[in-house]
Amino acid sequence: MKLKSLLLGAVAASAMAPAAMAERGADGQVNIIYWQAPSIMNPYLSGGTKDIEAASLVIEPLGRYDPTGALVPYLAEEIPTVENGGVAADLTSITWKIKEGMKWSDGSALTAADVVFTAEYCMSPEGGCAQRAKFDGVTSVEALDDLTVKVTFGQPTPNPYGPFMGGQSPIIQKAQFENCVGAAASSCTDQNFYPIGTGPFVVTDFRPNDVISLEANQNYRDPAKPAFATVNFKGGGDATASGRAVLETGEYDYAWNLQLAPDVLAQMAAAGKGEPIAAFGTLVERIEMNLTNPSPDLPEGERSTVAAPHPFLSEEPVRRALSMAIDRELLVEVGYGQAGRATCNLVPAPALYASDNTDCLTQDIEGAKALLEGAGWTDTDGDGIRDKDGVKLSLLYQTSTNAVRQDFQALIKQWWSEIGVETELRNIDASVFFGGDPGSPDTFQKFYADVEMYANNFDGTDPQSYLSMYRCGNEPKPSSQWQGENINRFCSEEYDALLDELARTGELEKRGEIAKKLNDILTKETMTIVPLVDRGRVSARAMTLGGVQLNTWDSELWNAADWYRIKE
Repeated sequence: MKLKSLLLGAVAASAMAPAAMAERGADGQVNIIYWQAPSIMNPYLSGGTKDIEAASLVIEPLGRYDPTGALVPYLAEEIPTVENGGVAADLTSITWKIKEGMKWSDGSALTAADVVFTAEYCMSPEGGCAQRAKFDGVTSVEALDDLTVKVTFGQPTPNPYGPFMGGQSPIIQKAQFENCVGAAASSCTDQNFYPIGTGPFVVTDFRPNDVISLEANQNYRDPAKPAFATVNFKGGGDATASGRAVLETGEYDYAWNLQLAPDVLAQMAAAGKGEPIAAFGTLVERIEMNLTNPSPDLPEGERSTVAAPHPFLSEEPVRRALSMAIDRELLVEVGYGQAGRATCNLVPAPALYASDNTDCLTQDIEGAKALLEGAGWTDTDGDGIRDKDGVKLSLLYQTSTNAVRQDFQALIKQWWSEIGVETELRNIDASVFFGGDPGSPDTFQKFYADVEMYANNFDGTDPQSYLSMYRCGNEPKPSSQWQGENINRFCSEEYDALLDELARTGELEKRGEIAKKLNDILTKETMTIVPLVDRGRVSARAMTLGGVQLNTWDSELWNAADWYRIKE
């Protein structure tokens, strides 16, 4: 089986439809496996995709993005627009109407007060909301009546679909979380593990970094859904074991994010128990440069904060040389084959927003050496490691534990050694690395390393909220419980001004131009982010699992309420 044919379409899905709609729970249990185990069921306290997607089975937004990237209503009656009166003519507000009769899983009514509370929860400065960029530019969120919510922006905002759209910005219940605002957010264990939701399933048992047990929500709005009575959501292990569990043994029905070499995936699929499903979206494997000092010699509270600039990655020539030394085409060949494309962009799609930046695609070892020489980094003691003013180019490079990522680390370490940079490699269990635990030293947000590698993407097709992650002040820090999306602690007045311009620009081509400039500042001008591979999303479904539609623009589990068992 070739991945190329799977990647040609935007959506790879089971085309089969159930012969007749079964009653709720009639299809028994569905088994899902994520090799990156969820550690929390609250996406506002984790930037990890695994946590956001697991939570999407339980808590929902007002609207979602379908597999084509189109906006579709979920808890709302319709998507507000200027044409239907939901978006103000001056573009300074958006008004959402909640569908009548929406209930939480405990039987109580979903109201506008819950939506308002969700905004207050995420916008609290002491809470460290991992999705704060979704509310960039919001000045107020108010309930006009029990089912109507108005979001007001500080300036005309042509793209007002940040708050409450997509799996990254769901509604949480005020009654459950009202004592969890601000600094108390991370300590509300029961709420964060067992959220009351409006989605198709309810958590019955949550074991962090291990197994989640769920059952059908008896108050779900469609009495015929979900078809499955229970969900066994297994986390942990590795991508190889996850792939085998669906494609070879049939033990599981759905496996997420099969970050495997193409030949390995094809061999598994030959067993016939399941099939890979794949599509390109905006998922970019990249290296983030830490602009702050992660040294353990610094006191806690200063380490990896803006109070302590990095001793050598603060220099743009060093960052640029590290990028120049990388052979991205070889990384694609080794790690992804036809399921990957070498890229220099943080935002690789849609085409409107994708920069024509191709400078990084040609490896240049000699040019990287010359750049470091010109910046004063030489090998003064003959040990093969460049140094300047008593500081050696010696760095710690971390990522999550995964065979493809460890292959990347080994190759990049070799290339960096060729230009006189010493590299120590560290890999961390993905459940911990992406977990967001403020007490852990090993999270990608805390960034106790010099460089780190991972991938994520954004909801929908507009990158405004995604690019807003890198706004000044949005970095993880002790006062935000180490939450925040500005992972490398980047800050630029020019960048922030362009974000503000993007937020008030309505004309699509102009929005594209601004987004490209923002992308280029991060990836071309400052080399703060070093993109490597535009990754196709590859997951797998059992041949007996119907209704699956792979969605690269939202949670992969976005339509789990529609999944069913195919009867032979």
